[in-house]
Amino acid sequence: MGRPPITAVSQLRGLAPRVSDQLSLVSSMHFPKAAKEALAVELGRFLDHTDGVSQSEQLFDLLSAFALNFDCPWIAYGSLTPDQRFLKPVQRGPAVLLNYPEEWQERYFKMGYDRIDPIIKTSRKRAGAFRWSDVYNDASTTEDERRVFDEAATFGLRSGVSVPLHGPDGSFAIMSFAQPWDREFQNRTVTYLQLAAFHFHVRVAKSENSRGVGETPRLSLRERECILWAARGKSSWEIGNILGISVNTVNFHIKNVMQKLDVGSRTVAAIKAVGFGIIDL
Repeated sequence: MGRPPITAVSQLRGLAPRVSDQLSLVSSMHFPKAAKEALAVELGRFLDHTDGVSQSEQLFDLLSAFALNFDCPWIAYGSLTPDQRFLKPVQRGPAVLLNYPEEWQERYFKMGYDRIDPIIKTSRKRAGAFRWSDVYNDASTTEDERRVFDEAATFGLRSGVSVPLHGPDGSFAIMSFAQPWDREFQNRTVTYLQLAAFHFHVRVAKSENSRGVGETPRLSLRERECILWAARGKSSWEIGNILGISVNTVNFHIKNVMQKLDVGSRTVAAIKAVGFGIIDL
């Protein structure tokens, strides 16, 4: 590949000790030599490419590209505080980053699945990565919680792995990787995704801390009304009927909100608006 394989241990100097410990575990696993070298090279490239990157969105793009090596086209990252029951931004910055299908994002929040998502519940109790199939088959998982997985599958997210990322102050984040087919993740895949997720989380935290807490974006009354109803799961047509305005006008205001909040979808705009306290569900 043009250069010797990069040892992940050397790339992880300066990170938390447990990351190096996990990598030692990877090295000791009985993988075929070629597979171990290929995985180490890909992880090394990811770590190399994130060096010096300060924008969370750029880090997310790099992680997305890394996840494609493991056939995961969709990833999602969200931060929570100890008293939060569902994902929303904390202070300033993109505490929610995801590339899930837009239709599933809208369905997820319209149905209030963020309040019963078994991934969030499980992440609060676990320290390591877990497969969605393990949660689905767990006896303590309710039928309502299984419905979240069942519906996600209809939108293409058929299997996945989630990584809880706990902080010292009780806050934590969740990184999820999803595939479009029913296939169990191999142990080595889970381990490498977990390492990449932890590195991403550390870099994003540093990026957000260096920015500090900024001013809350200012929205007009009509923009607040439109994004409020969008957060409640209403379509542009429904919002137009409620507010007595055209669909084009609704879309115009929501586009302005997306620009002011620096996001790429109305769903994430709604999440950030709630997090900033601009709207209250």
